Amino acid sequence: MTARSLLFVPGNRPERFPKAAASGADLVLCDLEDAVAPEDKAGARAEVAAWAGQNRAAVRINAAGTPWYEDDLAALGEVPGLRAVVLPKAEDVDALRATVSRLDGGVELYALVESARGIRDADRLAEVPGVTRLVFGNVDFGLDAGITVSDAGERELLYARSRLVIASRAAGLVAPIDGVTTTLDDPDLTRAAARRGRDLGFGGKLCLHPKQVEPVNAAFSPDETELRWARRVVEAAGASGGAAVRVDGQMIDKPRLELARRLLGENGK
Repeated sequence: MTARSLLFVPGNRPERFPKAAASGADLVLCDLEDAVAPEDKAGARAEVAAWAGQNRAAVRINAAGTPWYEDDLAALGEVPGLRAVVLPKAEDVDALRATVSRLDGGVELYALVESARGIRDADRLAEVPGVTRLVFGNVDFGLDAGITVSDAGERELLYARSRLVIASRAAGLVAPIDGVTTTLDDPDLTRAAARRGRDLGFGGKLCLHPKQVEPVNAAFSPDETELRWARRVVEAAGASGGAAVRVDGQMIDKPRLELARRLLGENGK
């Protein structure tokens, strides 16, 4: 299953790893970058390397060009079972290629795009062989671009989000992962943000707290109303022999039929 929810956990807090794994998140995202102070990075790297391969986990390493990047890759190269590596500050094609070349073939590479340059070159990043998914770093991008976000809807970041969605689709990647919601204790706000992301074409969302996992998973899964509609559409289309049909007052042609089939496929029904 394509990951809908990726829950951050600091790499230097191994006591939190089991709680993150029990949260229902599709992937636990062990963080070696922003959440870990420089003096703690070596210890965090060892803790993450010992735990991640035995669990459904990804690791955000330190950015290319930092003093910790090479050591991160060397340590993770010895972790069988690791699902994905997330490369932050992804904006340089050569850095992505170099990272891909250091990973075991079974480890996916997610490019975390969080700068104006990265958004501008999103199509080039998405086309690097070995990159499997784009991720939006909304907070850092806003800072880098000098954009002030005025409300929870983050309408000022619409262009950047759409760039990642289109670049992913054009390159044949799965739908990208949306950025974080920084308010931790409002599930309705998280659910609304996740639903907006889904409507824009994202396939998942970064989570900062276990409380955000359930609303994110729900938002990126078809609800019962959507499934009932999809079943009616598929049934009507089957009865029509492939001709356009009318369902619930709407004309259903090939694209709408494909949407219905996709919804049912996502739900395994």
